[in-house]
Amino acid sequence: MKELNLTCHVRMKNYRSYKGEVGKISLNLLNRDFHAEKPNQKWVTDVTEFSLFGEKLYLSPILDLYSRALVSYTISDRPVLSMVITMLDKAFDKIPDGTELILHSDQSCQYQHKQYQRMFWKKGVRQSMNRKGNCPDNAVIENFFGLLKSELFYL
Repeated sequence: MKELNLTCHVRMKNYRSYKGEVGKISLNLLNRDFHAEKPNQKWVTDVTEFSLFGEKLYLSPILDLYSRALVSYTISDRPVLSMVITMLDKAFDKIPDGTELILHSDQSCQYQHKQYQRMFWKKGVRQSMNRKGNCPDNAVIENFFGLLKSELFYL
C-alpha cells in the first residue's frame, strides 16, 4: 500500500445516544419491513455524529422508505431534544393530519421524550422503535449514514 501511496481510513467510534429508558418505548411496528407501497407511508430517522475540524456536529434526518428521499433534517452542535423536535416539525408540515404513517427510530432518549411523542399523537402518526441495541432494525438510515460519511470523508 505504501508503494502505491494508498491509505486506509478507519471509521470513528459511533455516537451513542441511549441513556436507558427515560420515557415510553414504542413497539417495533416496522419489524424490518423496509418496503413502502407509497410515499409518506414509512419514514425512518436517527441521529449521527460528524467530527469536522476538531468540532462535533450532529445530523438528524428523516428518510421516506418509498423513495429513500430526505423528508427533513436538522444539524446541530449538540444532540438535544430541540434538534429532533425541529426536524419533526418540518417533516410534519409536509403531510396532512391523519396520514397513515409510521415513523421508525432507535430508542434514543430524544425519541422517548413526552414532548416528541406528543407530536405523533397530535398528527395521528404511529411511532415505531428498534429493539434495544439492534441497529439492523433501522438498517436503511444506518446505511444512509455509512454512505454519507464514506463519500464526505473517505473518497
